[in-house]
Parts: sequence; C-alpha cells; structure tokens
Amino acid sequence: MTFTSIGAFLRRWIEVLTVTHFAWREAWRARQSLTVACENGRFIVRKSRQDRDIGPRPEQLDEPEENLAVLVAGAPIPAKVTHAARGSFVVFRLPDDMVVVRRIAVPVQAREFLPGIIRNQIERLSPWHADQVVYGFAADVDEEDAATLDVRVLIALRADIDRASDELAAIGLPVDRIVTSPPHGGEGREGAKSVTLWSRLVDVSPEYLAHTCRRAGAGIAGAVAVSLGLSLWAVTSAISLGEESEEIAARVRTLQRQIQGPAARSVASLSPNERAWDAKETSPTAAIVLEALSRALPDGAYVTELRLENATLRMIGLANDAPSLIAPLEHSGHLNEVHFFAPTTRGPDGTLFRFNIEARVEPHFKIAEEGP
Repeated sequence: MTFTSIGAFLRRWIEVLTVTHFAWREAWRARQSLTVACENGRFIVRKSRQDRDIGPRPEQLDEPEENLAVLVAGAPIPAKVTHAARGSFVVFRLPDDMVVVRRIAVPVQAREFLPGIIRNQIERLSPWHADQVVYGFAADVDEEDAATLDVRVLIALRADIDRASDELAAIGLPVDRIVTSPPHGGEGREGAKSVTLWSRLVDVSPEYLAHTCRRAGAGIAGAVAVSLGLSLWAVTSAISLGEESEEIAARVRTLQRQIQGPAARSVASLSPNERAWDAKETSPTAAIVLEALSRALPDGAYVTELRLENATLRMIGLANDAPSLIAPLEHSGHLNEVHFFAPTTRGPDGTLFRFNIEARVEPHFKIAEEGP
C-alpha cells in the first residue's frame, strides 16, 4: 500500500466520521421538534406532544401536535417560542401551492434504485431546470398491480425554499428540514405522510464540510500525538526504573563486598598457626556434636551412620517416631535448620522407621560464649 492510497483512505475515513457526526447531531436534536407551517401569511408554530429518542423520519413529523404560537414576519417572537426553539429540531412544512407532484411507475424490483432513477428523470419531470429545484419522493405498491411501484415525486423551486428559510431565520427559527404538507384525500397508504424536500444535513456546503474535516483531522492527529507521547513517557519511565534497580543492586553488592572484605583480609593476614587456630575455633567439634546427639535423641532412636562436613551434619538411623526427633535436635542448642533430606521409610523389622536428618552445627566457640 503506497502513501497516496493511505492518505486517500485516511481522508475518506475522516469524511465518514464527519458525516456521521452531522447525522448524530441531527438525530439528537430531533428528539424534540418544532413544526412551522405557513397559513395566510403567518407562521403557525406547533410543538410535538411527545419527544422521540430516535432519528427523525418523515412519518414522525405527522404525529399529533399542539399550537405553540402564531408569528408574523418581522415581529419579535415570544419568549416561550425562543426557549422551545433552543436545541429543538425545526421543521418547516412547505405550502401545497409551492409543490408540484409528478407520478411515475417502476417495477417493484427497482425500489432500491429509485434515487438514481428519479435523479436521471428529474429534468423531464420538473417544470424548471434540474439545478433550480429540490425534490423528494414516496413510493408504494400499486393497488391494482402488485408488481409495480406507484412513485410520487414532489418538486419545489429552490428559490422558494431559500426564501422561506431566510424568513424563518430572520425571526429566530433556523430551519433544519423542509417537508411537504401531508396531502388530504388519502392517496394511497403513503399519502398521509409528508416527504422531505430539503435537509440541512444533506445540503452541507463543500467548504463547511472540508473545514469540519480539517478540524476532525487536527483533533485526531492531536489525540494520536498525545497517545504517542504518553507511550514514550511510559517506556522511558520503565527503562529509567530498570536502570535504577540495577544501580541499587550494584550498590548492595559493593556494600556486601566492603563488609565481607575486612574479615577475609584479616584471616588472610594471619600466620599459618593462627589460621589453623581460627579454623579450629570456627569449625564444629565431633565430640561436642556426639555429646549433643546423645542428649537430644530419645532412647528409641539409633544412629547407624553419621557424617560431619564442615558445618553440615547428616545422620541416618532408626526410630520409633521419626518426626518427633526434629524438635529435640532443634532445642539442643548445638543444631539448627534441622530437616529430613530423604523420605522416611519403614525398617526391615517393620516396627522402626529409617530416618535421614540433616542439620547445621553451630561453632563451639559460640556455644562457649552463650554458656556463661
């Protein structure tokens, strides 16, 4: 995908977002609507008796309404009308004498192609040039021929539409939609419904649409920039925290070396005899360990194998209750970290259990210090 196609895709996406925004705003304002009709040179303002929560459709504009006020062009409008018009969807019903009705018949299968069909024939149907008119249509199945659509095309002069919009805007009622008045006489099932001729959403100028698209694009670009900035800040913060953690770990290792260094250097500086005496004082003595075991082990326990390596003691033997040996050995004062290093199994005679215990021996000079 080239940069040109990416740019075209983004522009199209922004245009769709802009049009969706216009549609959503119109649907939101259409929840509360005012209908304006022109009768005998006066504007009759009617308010819908029930607000709607969905987008405006022509059939919704024919719901029962209540008269709100009667206005005259050039006269100030009442405060209640100003309050009702604020945030409302204003619909103007064009008088019947400004609308030309034409009928065409098309097959039922062509219903989805009606907009294109009417657009191609509007020059023939309209008494004015196509660029001078606005139009709408309503279609229903012909009562006499179920395979045919009876299409009513309603046409009005654009100059009349603009003049009516300007007059209403001058008295403080900007028009959002212009529709036809529902015809009387019951011309088919669709005859009782008004038809939209003009809508502010559809008649948005290219300049205003382009300006709105630019604003939407700028907003999206700003949001993307802020998102990238936050992501970059988060990544930078994570890297900084990792570097700080590594620095702290390095400091801890340095302190440990500084603490352990003097002791190692002091032992290394001793003479061979002194180092031997130091090793004797800091290493456990087998005699003391045997004495401690003889006192800690109960009469029902027998040691068959004993191994002392540096400060680690391993013993293997037989006992009536192997788990009960851990506590006495811990409390002997000579051993700590006492635990089984292999599973306990039943002995050959079936009454005794073979235990495998490992412990750490305390140096005898510490015991001598604690004795007094």
